Amino acid sequence: MPRRRGACAVTPRPTDDRAVETADDAAGFVALGLRAELLRSLAGLGYEEPTPIQREAIPLLLEGRDLVGQAATGTGKTAAFALPVLERSRAGRGRGGPMALVLVPTRELAVQVSEALHRYGRDLGARVLPLYGGQPIVRQLRALDGGVDVVVATPGRALDHIGRSTLRLDELEVVVLDEADEMLDLGFADEIEAILGDTPETRQTVLFSATMPPRIDGMVRRHLRDPVRLTMGQERTAPGEAPLVRQSAYVVPRAHKAAALGRVLDVEAPVATIVFCRTRDEVDHLTETLNGRGYRAEALHGGMDQEQRDRVMGRLRSATAELLVATDVAARGLDIDSLTHVVNYDVPAGPEAYVHRIGRVGRAGREGVAITLAEPREHRMLQTIERVTGQRIVIEQLPTVADLRARRLELTRASLREALLDGGLDPFRAVVEPLADEFDVVEVALAAVKLAHQAGGGAVDDDEEIPVATPSAGASGARHGGGGAPGGRRGGGGPSAGGTRLWVGAG
Repeated sequence: MPRRRGACAVTPRPTDDRAVETADDAAGFVALGLRAELLRSLAGLGYEEPTPIQREAIPLLLEGRDLVGQAATGTGKTAAFALPVLERSRAGRGRGGPMALVLVPTRELAVQVSEALHRYGRDLGARVLPLYGGQPIVRQLRALDGGVDVVVATPGRALDHIGRSTLRLDELEVVVLDEADEMLDLGFADEIEAILGDTPETRQTVLFSATMPPRIDGMVRRHLRDPVRLTMGQERTAPGEAPLVRQSAYVVPRAHKAAALGRVLDVEAPVATIVFCRTRDEVDHLTETLNGRGYRAEALHGGMDQEQRDRVMGRLRSATAELLVATDVAARGLDIDSLTHVVNYDVPAGPEAYVHRIGRVGRAGREGVAITLAEPREHRMLQTIERVTGQRIVIEQLPTVADLRARRLELTRASLREALLDGGLDPFRAVVEPLADEFDVVEVALAAVKLAHQAGGGAVDDDEEIPVATPSAGASGARHGGGGAPGGRRGGGGPSAGGTRLWVGAG
């Protein structure tokens, strides 16, 4: 097939026997045609087999094809574009502009993609530079002046450097748009158009997006040439096996949401959780409430500066905090290895937001849990999300007081069993043996269990049952606020008897 304009293929390299010998653990990547240095890095990182998106995308990108990939978070798409980008890396490029530009929606994702490129290209000496707001610009200017191979940038900061003539794109060979739908949701459409308009027409263009709204299709038509299209979801499980992401929802009156969240967290006992809220105020209020109930929660929203954000993320990654309460915008691009649960404190505004939120768990073959707390009137939006995503969201009953107490006792039993298996109990014989002479040994054990249960928070007084709520069949889940008559139906055209009609100007 003749090469089309703009398809700059990567020059094949001869097989390196040393690469095969040193990359036995990454044997699945050898057949993709990657250079020896990359194979050694992959082997050192413990990579064995490429994911489906990597297996399909890497050979096409090495051929120089433009590509559109619809891939959920956690499918391995970063390596799918990072490895072909690094394959282009050449020693001794000097102080020129980058040969690759990766555009991402958030500073957190810029850091993560940059770190991944560093890890994969450690034996190549590739110069990778993240550019994002909140970082000292003097440091960025110094690095750009010294020459870089790959720039990973948010659109706003990239355009700022282009305007300063400190980021030159005349040597650019490939542009990657990562999480393109997120960038458009954040309002970066004009910046992306301006950046792409300043790049060479011969460039290779790669676009990855979890969803494909019409705006993405328009961008593809304008800027990609005869692209190959790949669609990859989370890896499917065999029939009868549990899905990678268990999705469920609880229908809860708004006044009881905080209590319901605490009860669900107690029963689920997650390692690390992100709780998504709609507004900054809600994030701050819920974080304060959760900390008051004994959880270790941190807030993350757009009103925080970079130093505060870094401090919060450090606490979560070091397990100093177990809950991250965040807005959608603040949490975009986060990648937390220990994350097991995602909680939607409100039903997301649409299926795309839902897909991005739950994509934070169930990554790289690990199981995850996605929980949504829905008000009765939000049930219709849940049904819309199910229809669009093709995945079932199971409506569960909230744990009762009895369920909660049983779960806490089970956790106490598990802790005691672990202590028995670990051993090292001899120092405590001096306490137990005299008591066993005075009381029945079972009574002594029961007293010890009681103390352990109380010390672990199992004796927290929580006798109030949360009212059972049922979905309002006629309510629209897409709107926030606005009470309705029983059953979800709005009242008639006039006020109720004795009532007063008020008109409120929302603008």
